[in-house]
Amino acid sequence: MPDAPHLLVEDEGAILIATLNRPEKLNAITPETMELFEEALHRFRDTPALKVMLIRATGRYFCSGVDLRAGKSKPADMARSAVQIRENHRLKTLGMHRIYDEMESIEKPIVVAHQGATVGGGLEMSLSCDFRLAARSASYAFPEGKFGVLPASNGVSRLVRIIGTHWTRYLIMANLPADADRAYVMGLVHEVFPDETFDEDVMRFCRHLSEQHGEQMGTAKLAIEMSRDLGLAQARNVERMANSALMLNPDYLAMIEKHIKSIGSKGGKD
Repeated sequence: MPDAPHLLVEDEGAILIATLNRPEKLNAITPETMELFEEALHRFRDTPALKVMLIRATGRYFCSGVDLRAGKSKPADMARSAVQIRENHRLKTLGMHRIYDEMESIEKPIVVAHQGATVGGGLEMSLSCDFRLAARSASYAFPEGKFGVLPASNGVSRLVRIIGTHWTRYLIMANLPADADRAYVMGLVHEVFPDETFDEDVMRFCRHLSEQHGEQMGTAKLAIEMSRDLGLAQARNVERMANSALMLNPDYLAMIEKHIKSIGSKGGKD
């Protein structure tokens, strides 16, 4: 009997759902996981009818990190210089850097739902999502510090942009875990939902996103990322440039015309 796929992919209306599916291995990430995930990501990107991507998992862990035994190189093939290690991070590591860059570039919202422990590589993948939702029983940690190294595929670079240096020190330097409530305080997750209603709450959130204006969300995703790295004056220029396109959209013009007519019909009273 063949093994179950490491990632399950299905559509629910306008929502593409990718589910990590190795509960017996705590959903540790394998080459198969990332290959299937990249295929799903590209289908989400290239299918206009799909408005939101949801990443979730089965079992008691969201993800325990990378499966070090799956596709592991032989000792003789391991990097033997600092340059090789840096190049491996950039070009190999299951294609993570390339995939995470693509997640951040796609002009549609990507949501991740943590129903349990989210560790190492699983947390790094989550940092490239636009929205992170936690069940009350979720927890977060980077175990790399126990081995004397850093999480090097988003674990510092993306984390510090989301939660700042203050809490990044807590997770990386102090090597301490965070429960869902602390992750919310950090700004690591957007919402914490009860375990009992978590699946329903997550789907309600995703359906809400799917009903938003696609052009506005895509433009907002770009503008937010660009503005973060600019000074105030240039960030305001990003806002102006973004709206100069959005305010020529027929949908916007029609809604404004409708609103003006509605005000007029009320005798000038809004």
